[in-house]
Amino acid sequence: PMSLREHALSLFRGALGTVRPAPMLRRALKLQGEGSPQLLVKGQAFPLKRDHLYLVGFGKAVLGMAAAAEEILGEHLTRGIINVPLGIQESLQRAGMQEMLLKPHSRIQVIEGAKNNLPDAEALKGAVAIQELAEGLTADDLLLVLISGRGGSALLPAPIPPILLEEKEKLTKLLASRGAAIQELNIVRKTLSMLKGGGLAQLAHPAQVVSLILSDVIGDPLDIIASGPTAPSSHSVQDCLQILTKYNLLHSLPKSVEMVLSSSPTKPTAPENYSHVSNIILGSNRLALEEARHQAEGLGYAALVLSAAVQGEVGSVATLYCQLIQLLCLGFSSLAEGPLGDELRGNLLQLAAELQIPGLHLEEFLQALRGLGPDRPICILAGGETTVQLRGTGKGGRNQELALRVGLGLHKAQATGASSPQGRCEILFLSGGTDGQDGPTEAAGAFCSPGLVAEALQEGLDVEAFLRNNDSYTFFSQFQGGHHLLVTGLTGTNVMDIQAILIRAT
Repeated sequence: PMSLREHALSLFRGALGTVRPAPMLRRALKLQGEGSPQLLVKGQAFPLKRDHLYLVGFGKAVLGMAAAAEEILGEHLTRGIINVPLGIQESLQRAGMQEMLLKPHSRIQVIEGAKNNLPDAEALKGAVAIQELAEGLTADDLLLVLISGRGGSALLPAPIPPILLEEKEKLTKLLASRGAAIQELNIVRKTLSMLKGGGLAQLAHPAQVVSLILSDVIGDPLDIIASGPTAPSSHSVQDCLQILTKYNLLHSLPKSVEMVLSSSPTKPTAPENYSHVSNIILGSNRLALEEARHQAEGLGYAALVLSAAVQGEVGSVATLYCQLIQLLCLGFSSLAEGPLGDELRGNLLQLAAELQIPGLHLEEFLQALRGLGPDRPICILAGGETTVQLRGTGKGGRNQELALRVGLGLHKAQATGASSPQGRCEILFLSGGTDGQDGPTEAAGAFCSPGLVAEALQEGLDVEAFLRNNDSYTFFSQFQGGHHLLVTGLTGTNVMDIQAILIRAT
């Protein structure tokens, strides 16, 4: 039979496949009719006039999205401009990913910018070109907007004149250094931007705007993904002033920022002013997890999705997974209804409450687990994005660290006898980033099992020391030629991370 590792790899690849740019666009976008064609987007029909279809896009995965869109739209596409990360065409070329590159004589102009994911002069040039295209549109035009959350915000910098890009950047850095949260930074950025916070959609009016969005944000909030260029902003100038006051910056603002803030409308643009806009989520973590669940069932697993919004410190998330796995193993030895099962359930509910994972209904989930029966292998899937406090100087990423922490936690539970039934189970945990990059390594993540940790300890490796030094990549590299590292190469997409727990009775 296939190993758990092969199963996990196949599930991860299946999940990835469903959110890769080309298949995603081909599922969502169709052209219909010859004489007076229509653009069908996820079943919604938009009439097209000859020479009136334009395309703009920005973000890390947009090059592949644009290549697929142009293939579908063909001659109907009048002109396009996309703003993508510096060096991405060369990287894809080197990786042999031709399908993600535009064909020669494409009607879409590519501008590369935002080195190290920071707004710069090149990104500004691209944003200005997109702004000018949008401003020139009429009621006869349709503007297709491709948005990839990762990098989308940095690739759309267009401060409201007379603010200069460096002034806006300096203010953002100052806020960050005083401890402002990412949500607060985004509110300030949006308020000072021409295109963010619905600005692009307003500039394109009266043209019909259709946005196709690849989400990299938990819960897929339209006004947050890439700072919401085509979605109504739920924030006003008042919110921005409040944040500047909170961090004591209101009296040291550049003149240009003061001018813009004093002349900005006090209320956000009303949602009814967005009647010309359709925002459509094309790909998300939830979509990828559903595909993995479908594939797991095909492999004979009882499969459940825990949550697409797992967030929190990597140590706490690892503990949550460890306790869940121990509870599942108790089920295999029919001990889940005893005192140990009750204790684990109590711990799980308390941990979930502390982590505040949005939309996680753990009571219902545990109820569903009870109905699974001990004879089928089990697959639990989850997604989201954890955070790691960097304390060491090692090499790794949040997915590799999470996998190693889960393996170590399970090994410890087994060693203390707290979960003796674990011996009756074969367990594998996988965590991987859907963009194929986990930290500054060539791995996307890692596979781990309690057995691997036991083997490492027998060989005299200090697993906890690797974790203290944030050195999970070095740890996994030492075994079977890196067999436990998940290596996918660049994927050209990004919907955060995916975790899989696979368990079968031995």
